[in-house]
Amino acid sequence: MNTMKWLLKREFWEHRGGFFWAPIIVGIVFLLLNVGGIVATLAAAGRAHIQVGLIKFDTVLRNLDPDALRMAGAGVDMTLYMVAGIIGIVVGFVVFFYCLGALYDERRDRSVLFWKSLPLSDAATVTSKVLSATVVAPLIGTVAGILTGVGVLLIIAIFFAFYGQNVLGLLFSGNPLAVLLTLVAGIPVTALWALPTVGWLMLCSAWARSKPFLWAVFLPVGAGLMVSWFDLMQSLTLPDVWFWEHVVARLLFSVFPFSWLGAGGFFEKLEGMDNEQEVMLNLFGFRDVVAPLASPEIWVGAAVGIAMLVVATRLRRWRDDG
Repeated sequence: MNTMKWLLKREFWEHRGGFFWAPIIVGIVFLLLNVGGIVATLAAAGRAHIQVGLIKFDTVLRNLDPDALRMAGAGVDMTLYMVAGIIGIVVGFVVFFYCLGALYDERRDRSVLFWKSLPLSDAATVTSKVLSATVVAPLIGTVAGILTGVGVLLIIAIFFAFYGQNVLGLLFSGNPLAVLLTLVAGIPVTALWALPTVGWLMLCSAWARSKPFLWAVFLPVGAGLMVSWFDLMQSLTLPDVWFWEHVVARLLFSVFPFSWLGAGGFFEKLEGMDNEQEVMLNLFGFRDVVAPLASPEIWVGAAVGIAMLVVATRLRRWRDDG
């Protein structure tokens, strides 16, 4: 356990720029863009002689009926999810390229020889890289996303406070605690869902003598083109799009946030809703996060990803060429 802790620290120290600073910087830029948007809105309102404080939002809030208040709260929750999703996409790119270089870079700079001289097993080293990609980086990104989302709400509240308006009740009419719990609950689901991509990228990282990105991308994409060209899936009575969705996309895009929504029947749920209000109030929640765990797709993909990681571990054991 102590060895794994230090291996995780090593990965964090060596990739602090991607794991820590990338989501932090994106969050800061997002907040600055919001401030810039407010300044631009004020300038436009000034040119149009519009009084920003004309509408008293605290009065509007007190006069809202329960359904309208729930709608406002759902909109605030969606804002938090959206901000977390934007930062999650950045973390997804960080994890993608981290996995591609995880085993290739140490062969290229020959540092693998030093690490192999230490009493560290290949399995422990690869496991630390997998945990860094599937747990550490998403956890930091989730925290950064939540803080950025709350920062956006506070910026809006401070802006209206200058005009003597209290909109905190409106902005926090949602359920930020439920959003926090839902996003945190999504980390293990995302970790399981990401294993095919993590396994494939690390397998290419351990195997490729050069340009692992090209091998990782063009092999599944090339296979998809061949399947589509020759209609190979027809012999299995499956459409060609099945191969692109369940093979190519799973190998390349599973590290990105909310890519597992389809496995939990999320889109079918939306089709069964009657009106926009029902969609808004029930768009996303804890049940949508845990629903993919009941799907065989996530477990089959996880098993395939683990198998590829086992092969990558074997390759690391026997290959130290650059």
